[in-house]
Amino acid sequence: MEYVLLALVVLPLVSAVVFMLIPSEYPGPQLTRYFAMLSSGAMFAMSLLVFIAYEYNGGRGLRFDLQWDWLENVGLLRDNGITLHLAVDGIAAPLVLLTGLVIFAAVFVSWNIVYRNKDFFVLLFVLVSGVFGVFVSQDLFFLFFFYEVAVLPMYLLIAIWGASSDFGTFVRTKEYGAMKLVLYLVAGSVLIFVAIFATFVEADKGTFDLPVLGSVAYGESFQKTFFPFYMIGFGVLAGMWPFHTWSPDGHVAAPTGVSMLHAGVLMKLGAFGILRVGMTLFPAGADFWAPVLMVLGVTGALYGAVSALAQTDLKYMVGYSSVSHMGYVLMGLAAANTIGVNGAVLQMFAHGAMTALMFTSVGAVYDQAHVRDMTIFGGLAKRMPRHAAFWTVAGLSSLGLPGLAGFVAEFHIFVGVFRAGYWWAGGLGILAAAITATYILRMLARAYFGPFNERWEGLKEMRLGEQFAAALLIVFIAFMGLWPAPFIDRISDSVQRIPGIGS
Repeated sequence: MEYVLLALVVLPLVSAVVFMLIPSEYPGPQLTRYFAMLSSGAMFAMSLLVFIAYEYNGGRGLRFDLQWDWLENVGLLRDNGITLHLAVDGIAAPLVLLTGLVIFAAVFVSWNIVYRNKDFFVLLFVLVSGVFGVFVSQDLFFLFFFYEVAVLPMYLLIAIWGASSDFGTFVRTKEYGAMKLVLYLVAGSVLIFVAIFATFVEADKGTFDLPVLGSVAYGESFQKTFFPFYMIGFGVLAGMWPFHTWSPDGHVAAPTGVSMLHAGVLMKLGAFGILRVGMTLFPAGADFWAPVLMVLGVTGALYGAVSALAQTDLKYMVGYSSVSHMGYVLMGLAAANTIGVNGAVLQMFAHGAMTALMFTSVGAVYDQAHVRDMTIFGGLAKRMPRHAAFWTVAGLSSLGLPGLAGFVAEFHIFVGVFRAGYWWAGGLGILAAAITATYILRMLARAYFGPFNERWEGLKEMRLGEQFAAALLIVFIAFMGLWPAPFIDRISDSVQRIPGIGS
């Protein structure tokens, strides 16, 4: 099984090379699409296999361990060096599955990409290789390397295949959205880079291996000093307020498939980094800064919900909704107890699946109508009933309807927050959830139900590929909502092993 993890990282890169070899002329574009479908299907199958094969009863943490020495005896690295160390635990296993699910769905949603479609898939698959690499890396050097691989293709994917937004008085160009995204994320990466080398020097083990670094007892003052570097550095990608402003603009400018990956899995890398690196290595620092993280999480949840309520552009609404839901993730992490952190990881999966479904739905109507303003639609359910049903499921999961994934995640987070003694944060988080219900139901009422606007008589149902992608995402949203035990058992096993996480 350890070679399955390696295959998840390597297959997207090999696929990118194959895309380059496919001719640009007919039938090259069609071959590109079918090969992307087969390759992403294999990734989805392998990610599902990793999730199912992970054993949690009586487990010992890491599974499917694979280590290859890369650099040895280089200067201060002494005997250990840098190792390509791949393994998966109960926290990473659901996120590996999420990545395989979203990339498979994104390929079908991106089927109609015509302009330089093989270049599009080259960049998309390189990005996915980086995401898989972050989730399975147990060496801090390679975790950061794959983190950068996942982030940098976003600039070209948005700047070339994205779309600008015209608000009348001003225009948000796709180049603006792409550049803003990259500048923010690179700035966050600088903080991470500094913290990584500070950790390496302080540990004095001559290795970047995370299990080895985790065995070191770092000084309390050192932990308090450098935990914020990880918290803010990774938090930028997690949409942490007030470093979130790149996210809605990036969401809106990106093509639909890229928005799915952006919100579905890329933002999870940030929260995963805080948990995997910051909280695991520096438990005393995490405990000291937990109230600050809680304040930032609650503010993000409320701010994102209120901002989403003010939007009429469907994509901006989903973009700010993502900021709000990632605020819940940060709240769960800040609770620093088993149920709260479990909820944070559950929310990463739930939000990834439902937001990918939301962007699928937005893209399906935008491709035909070429507008996203919910106020000029009306009664679309009469022309696009399946599309309306998909949107409704995504929205109901977002607002926390029991039986869907969002409820399971938010319930764990709120219980964890209250149990940790943050009563004010729990109350404000529930208020944010109520606001979420308001903007979701308002959007459905305005755009999909009520009197039909004859202007949209020519709209057709979603393409079959889009319907397949949406249905696949709903299967997992419902599966987690109705039977969360397979997720909770895997996650709990690993969360309980993190130093400083209370019961």
